[in-house]
Amino acid sequence: MQKKLYDKEPLNKLVVVNKPMFRTSNSYLNEIKRKYRNKKAGFSGTLDPFACGCLIVAFGQYSKLFNYLKKTPKTYRAVIWLGTTSESLDIENVISINDEKRLDVNDIKREIKNLVGIHEYYPPKFSAKKIDGKRAYDLAREGKDVKMKKSSMQIFDTKFISYNHPFITFESTVSEGSYIRSLAQILLESLDVKGTLSYLNRLNEGMFFYENEKDLNPLDYLDIEHNIYTGEKSFFENGKKISLEFLENKEEGTYIVKFEEFFSIIQIIDNEVKYLLNKVNL
Repeated sequence: MQKKLYDKEPLNKLVVVNKPMFRTSNSYLNEIKRKYRNKKAGFSGTLDPFACGCLIVAFGQYSKLFNYLKKTPKTYRAVIWLGTTSESLDIENVISINDEKRLDVNDIKREIKNLVGIHEYYPPKFSAKKIDGKRAYDLAREGKDVKMKKSSMQIFDTKFISYNHPFITFESTVSEGSYIRSLAQILLESLDVKGTLSYLNRLNEGMFFYENEKDLNPLDYLDIEHNIYTGEKSFFENGKKISLEFLENKEEGTYIVKFEEFFSIIQIIDNEVKYLLNKVNL
């Protein structure tokens, strides 16, 4: 009798995987599902196919926690290939490769440092950004006219790594929704040269780093204050209405209430308590 691909009970699991280059985040997630033989899983922070690195994956009930995790800022390491032009601003769709002038390393360091701040830009049409429910890169590969809306990104920090002509390597710590390919073009424009990304690696998302897919305790990564409940645990176990009088902190806001076997996420608003997520098993 053939063994089923998914024959385990659904599990709650939170890990960081290392997505390889030239794989979509969805296709790599399917591989991770098969590896752990559990089909209820999701990921946060889509990486473009060209990019590699940190991808947060959650199984079971933990897949409902993405909106509450400490996922920003994000840090990327990028390599620019000078003299290369590409429709996708990376090496997937190279148009031409030409010699480019050598640069003064001090100019590069200065302009990388000057990237810190807020930039308005147009995301690459070959990107994971969604347009009418479809990924922009899918529409672009189909030859459709892709019109991207102007966005803004905040660069919190940058770091010069190396310059070995024609390659510039740097790191940047950025806000949610930033596109490093677009940031690289801003840098290239300031240096008055042409180029494209030849490598892009997401090193972390907030507190999340790739560490050989070790199990993570979600309570260590939730960006929510804890609250103390003094009433009957059975009310949470059965999803019954919670009275404000049994909560230590009665201020409006979102809170975690933790028990030995599970936790819940609640919200206090207008002196009422409501569940956002109830009974997430540990």
